[in-house]
This record gives sequence, structure tokens and C-alpha cells, in this order.
Amino acid sequence: MKEGVIDVLMYIFSSYLDNDDDLPEDRESIDEDLREAGFASREIEKAFDWLDGLALAGEIPEVAQSRHASRFFARLEQQRMDSRTQGFILFLEQSGVLTPELRELVINRIMALDGDDPISMDELKWVVMMVLFNNAPEQDENTLMHYEDIVFADQPATYH
Repeated sequence: MKEGVIDVLMYIFSSYLDNDDDLPEDRESIDEDLREAGFASREIEKAFDWLDGLALAGEIPEVAQSRHASRFFARLEQQRMDSRTQGFILFLEQSGVLTPELRELVINRIMALDGDDPISMDELKWVVMMVLFNNAPEQDENTLMHYEDIVFADQPATYH
């Protein structure tokens, strides 16, 4: 099975967090589950490293920026994210789904994925949801479900 880190992460997210199953506390249980699902050891280890980076970034200092500030993407970021995915990140920030801090964490986690190929819109959406669920302990379930609806909608949400 030729799968990448993002596939392992999506499997973990959809198997545990999205189905209200409890994520096992020990890595061995998760590792065993992932191996049984057909993922390679190398990709599993990279996924654990990615999740460790997400956990370490959980205590993000607040970014003091004007609401009129603009985020410009660095050349390497532009290589990983085309204008459509960049625009979607900015849409989520303007919609209140992402704070400036979470926007930066999403970009950080995208850049931490293996490979040099541009990230797809679906992969971006999964990264956004993983970041939101990891950094939203104070959010109620309805808010997270609303965010999930916005992120995974085929058309961007319209606000009146």
C-alpha cells in the first residue's frame, strides 16, 4: 500500500476523533491498529512525528496584529499551497474559523508534511480540522461541528 503521512493522519482522525471513539493512550495500540489497516512503519512514524509537532505547538502565543493586516506566503509556502488553498486559508480566517495563531499553525503543519508536491484542497481541509480539534478544548461540540460544516462544504459558507 503506497500511502503518505497525510493518509495515516486522515485515518487516525476519521477512525478515532470523528467517530467519537477514544484514542488509545499508548502509541503501541495505535501503531498496531495502523499496521493492521495496511500502513507502512515509516509512514506511521512520520505521522507520529507530525502529531508530536502539533501537540508541541498547542500553546501558541497570541499574535498581535491589526484586523487590516495581510498575510503573504513565502516562496516555499507558495510551492506547497496553490492560490486556491491559500485563499481558502484566508477565507477560514476571515470567517472566524481560524484565528491568526491557528492560521499559522495550519501553515506550519502543512509545511511539516512530507514531500514537495502541492497539497490538495482535501488534504488542507483535513489538516485544518486536525488543528481545530487539537486546539479547541474550550470549544463546545456544536461550534466544532459548525466549523466542520464550513471546512468540508463544497461551497464556501455565505454570511449575511
